[in-house]
Amino acid sequence: MENSFFVDSEKLSAAALEKKHRLENDPSSRKDHMEYMEGMEIIRSDICEKVMSQVNEYDYSRYSARDVVAALEHETCSIEDFKALLSPAAEPYLERMAQKAKAETVKHFGNTVYLFTPLYIANYCENYCVYCGFNCYNDIRRMKLNMEQIEHEMKVISDSGMEEILILTGESRSKSSVEYIGEACKLARKYFRMVGLEIYPVNTDEYKYLHECGADYVTVFQETYDTDKYETLHLLGHKRVWPYRFDSQERALMGGMRGAGFSALLGLSDFRKDALASALHVYYLQRKYPHAEMSLSCPRLRPIINNDKINPLDVHETQLCQVLCAYRIFMPYVGITVSSRESESFRNGIVKIAATKISAGVSTGIGDHESKYSGKESDGAEGDEQFEINDDRSFDKMYKDMSAEGLQPVLNDYLYV
Repeated sequence: MENSFFVDSEKLSAAALEKKHRLENDPSSRKDHMEYMEGMEIIRSDICEKVMSQVNEYDYSRYSARDVVAALEHETCSIEDFKALLSPAAEPYLERMAQKAKAETVKHFGNTVYLFTPLYIANYCENYCVYCGFNCYNDIRRMKLNMEQIEHEMKVISDSGMEEILILTGESRSKSSVEYIGEACKLARKYFRMVGLEIYPVNTDEYKYLHECGADYVTVFQETYDTDKYETLHLLGHKRVWPYRFDSQERALMGGMRGAGFSALLGLSDFRKDALASALHVYYLQRKYPHAEMSLSCPRLRPIINNDKINPLDVHETQLCQVLCAYRIFMPYVGITVSSRESESFRNGIVKIAATKISAGVSTGIGDHESKYSGKESDGAEGDEQFEINDDRSFDKMYKDMSAEGLQPVLNDYLYV
């Protein structure tokens, strides 16, 4: 293990502080972010080359209003059309984009909106990602739930009416092993119809094992597809290896997962290029694995505990709406998720235009669902949150609000026979 220590509510030792300072200020002290580490599976896929060749040649300043109008008039949106819709030239046409996106959403999804909730079962992490609240150098309360605690959290969530759960951990194999996650999946199957995972990337055989334990799909944030920027943000740990992370969804599909989710964290780098890369990642994999269910999300940076190192590149709600509408026009069948990082008003609006799935009853802390769901006073034994959420509506409130907006909340769309 490259790094196996955790702050865990204690001050960093002098040696740890020295290493942290060196990582931040001396690039030569970091491992090559394009070089695989021991034990990482190499699948030699053609997807990365296809995506990055398009991204590297993308100059969004060359697109004109004429290109945008042509893209909106085409019955099928090509890659070139999609590039135009992501460009600054498309901003004055946002209303037309929204109308076209809404028409595509209604055509393929009706007036439905899917609801789910995340469950963080551990916040130990062995990566130093400077923008993340879980990073190994951040002085936060660390916690890992045992199986009894996990089942209790799941029962609390299930009793609220939720039927889909997304299980998350910090990225630490030593604290959250594949076997530990697998046992959590088995428990989740007792309470939920749909089980998703957002964990550290693993190899194909490990995804196969997790699928056999009950996981339906895997979501992986690439964070940014800009390899140079990625290197400056991920200073330590397995997450530093950009190509291994890029191939995560394909390994998951090779391991039998039914679906895969994709995302960049908008604001880390050029959001237009990251949005293009995310969508093309889905586009090319969909053609290679046509049976798989693909989904996209595009969260923006949110505040974290003890953070003063990230100055996010502003991505305003108007620009976020542009990205989401462009996603829907380019890929009408793909699920689009908008997380609780966004405001209540934005989420209420975007689900009527482009988004098809939203989280409800969200907590990004560890072991605190009972206090948040029932109003029971916390005993203070929970682990700290990964980031601050913006929309904290309960499942019941979200269900009622979506119904009031004229939408049909959906909790599950599968029958197991």
